[in-house]
Amino acid sequence: MPGRIEDYALIGDLQTAALVGRDGSIDWLCLPRFDSPSCFAALLGGDEHGHWRLAPASDGEAPFRSYVGDSLVLQTEWTTSTGSVRVIDFMPQRDRTPDVMRIVEGISGSVKMIGELRLRFDYARIIPWMRRTDHHRVAIAGPDAVWLRCGPGVRTYGRDFATYSEFTVHAGERIPFVLSWTPSHHSAAPRQDAEKSLQTTLEDWERWAAHCAPGLREQDKPAVLRSLITLKALTYDPTGGIVAAATAGLPEQVGGARNWDYRFCWLRDSTMALSALLNAGYRREAVAWYQWLLRAIAGDPADLQTMYGVGGERRLPEQLADWLPGYEGSHPVRFGNAAVGQLQLDVYGEVVDTLYLGHQRGIKIELHVWRLLLKLLEFLEEHWSDPDEGLWEVRGPRRHFVHSKIMCWVAFDRAVKLAEETKMGGPVERWRELRDVIHADVCSRGVDKKRGVFTQYYGGAALDASTLFAVKTGFLPPEDPRVVATVEAIQRELHHDGFILRYSTPTDAAATDAVDGLAGSEGAFLACSYWLCDALILIGRADEARALFDRLRYLANDLGLISEEWDTVAGRQLGNTPQAFTHVALVNTAFQLAHTEG
Repeated sequence: MPGRIEDYALIGDLQTAALVGRDGSIDWLCLPRFDSPSCFAALLGGDEHGHWRLAPASDGEAPFRSYVGDSLVLQTEWTTSTGSVRVIDFMPQRDRTPDVMRIVEGISGSVKMIGELRLRFDYARIIPWMRRTDHHRVAIAGPDAVWLRCGPGVRTYGRDFATYSEFTVHAGERIPFVLSWTPSHHSAAPRQDAEKSLQTTLEDWERWAAHCAPGLREQDKPAVLRSLITLKALTYDPTGGIVAAATAGLPEQVGGARNWDYRFCWLRDSTMALSALLNAGYRREAVAWYQWLLRAIAGDPADLQTMYGVGGERRLPEQLADWLPGYEGSHPVRFGNAAVGQLQLDVYGEVVDTLYLGHQRGIKIELHVWRLLLKLLEFLEEHWSDPDEGLWEVRGPRRHFVHSKIMCWVAFDRAVKLAEETKMGGPVERWRELRDVIHADVCSRGVDKKRGVFTQYYGGAALDASTLFAVKTGFLPPEDPRVVATVEAIQRELHHDGFILRYSTPTDAAATDAVDGLAGSEGAFLACSYWLCDALILIGRADEARALFDRLRYLANDLGLISEEWDTVAGRQLGNTPQAFTHVALVNTAFQLAHTEG
C-alpha cells in the first residue's frame, strides 16, 4: 500500500521525475518523459504495480530524510539495532539515457539490506522479460528496456517476476545501484559512475540555486528556494515546458472520482509561472517557458487549447485505467486529460497577459508574435460572450464564468497597452471599446446586487476564489467596494478550517452540483489561499496576508513539497504532487509580501 501523499520525495533529471517514499520505495516513475507510461505505479495501487524498494532488512527507528543542500539529491537515514545506513537517491541531468541512481552508505556498524525491483511497463499492464547479461540484469518488453547495474558484493536473484538483492553494508562502505532506460532496439545502456554523477548533480543544483534573486525575508527564503527548485524539476528542459505536477491519478478526495492526469503544461499557469521565475531572477527558464508557449499556441486561434504536452503536443486523449485500483481505492484512474478539448476563454487572456509581462521585463515581441496576437484577438472578439467550461475545467454544462470574462477583459486591456508601448499596429480603438463593453458586462451580470460580490457565473449566487482576479489583474481598483466585499465573502464563505476552497462543492451547496458535473467534494485548493493573500495585500491588509501565508507554509511536507490540495479534517495533502500551481503561487506571494513589508 502506498504512503500518504506527503510521505513522498521528488527526484528528477529535468525530463522526468520519480517519487520516493519514506520506506525507501520508488513508487512512481515514468520513462523517458514525464508523460510517458510508467514503469513504477505502486502509487496507484500496490507493490504488484511496480516499485523499487531499497531499505534495511530489519525494522528500526523511523527514517530521517533531507535534501542535500539546495539540490534534488535525497538522503534517507535509518538506525537499526546493528548500525545505521544512508541511501542517497538522485537522477543526474541526462546525457544520453535517463538514470536513477541509489548509493547505499554505511554510517556505523553493519546493516543487512534488501532490495526489491518490480518493473511493470505501460502503467503496470506489461510484465517485462528479465534476463542476466554481463553480470547485470536487463528487463525488456515492447519498446522499453531497463538495465540494473549493482555495486560489488550485491547478490541478485529473480522470484515471482521481480528481482531481489541482499547484501550487508559496513561503516564507510558505499555501494551503488544504477537503473537506466533505453529504447529496446538500442544496445546496452552506457555504464555510469554513480559517485561522479553524484558530484556533478550536486554541483549543477547548487550552482543553479545560487542565482536566486535577493530581497526576500529570511524566514521565507527556504520555502521559496525549495519551491523554485521544485518548479525547475517540473520543467522539461529540452523545450522549457512546465508540467502541472509529476503525477497522475492522485485524488482530490480520498476514495472519490476527482483523479486527473497533471503531467501536461497548462496555459492558465503561464503568467504566474513567468512572474515567479522573473521575480526570482531565473530569466533563462522564464524565456524558455515563454518560447514554449509561443510554439505551442501557433496555429489557428480557434484551436487554442487549455493544455499541451511537454513538447507542445495537442492530442492528449483521456483513458480510464480500470486495471489499477487507484490511490487508497480512489478510482477511476485517468491518463490523458479530456479537458484538452474544452473551451476555456480565460486562456486567451493568459496568453496576452504573458506577452505583456514579458514585454515589461525586456522580452522583445517579434513581428510574427504580434501577428499571432492579432489573430487571437480577432477570434476572441467573436467569442468572448460565449459560455465556456472555465478555469476549473468543469464537466457540467458551459456557463458564463466571471473569471473567464475578466480574463477576456485582460486580453484586450493588455493588447491596448502593448500596442501603445511597442508602437505596433492594430485596431486599438476597437480593442478599447471591447474592453469597456466586457467590463460593463461583468459588472452588470457578474455581481450579486444584494451582496455586492462577484459570483462564480452570471445569474448564480455561488462564490468562486478565481474572482479574486478582479483585483489581481487590475480589473477594478483595490478600494472598490465590490472588490473588498468579494474578498471578505470568500474569506467567510469559502473558508475551510483556515484555508480556501476554490468553489462550493455539492457537500457544501447542492445547487453547485450541475456546475461542477462531479459527485463528491475536495480539499482546500492551496493556490487559492495564496491568491487570497495577494488580494489582502492589495486591499491594505498585509498583516492578515502574512498570517495566512505563514500558516500555509506549514502544510508542506518535511522536504518543502506541496501538493494541490489540503484535507483539513484528516490533516493531509491531497491531489497530484508536487503541484507547480501551488509552488508558483507561494513564490509570487512571498515576493509580494517582501515588497509590501519592505
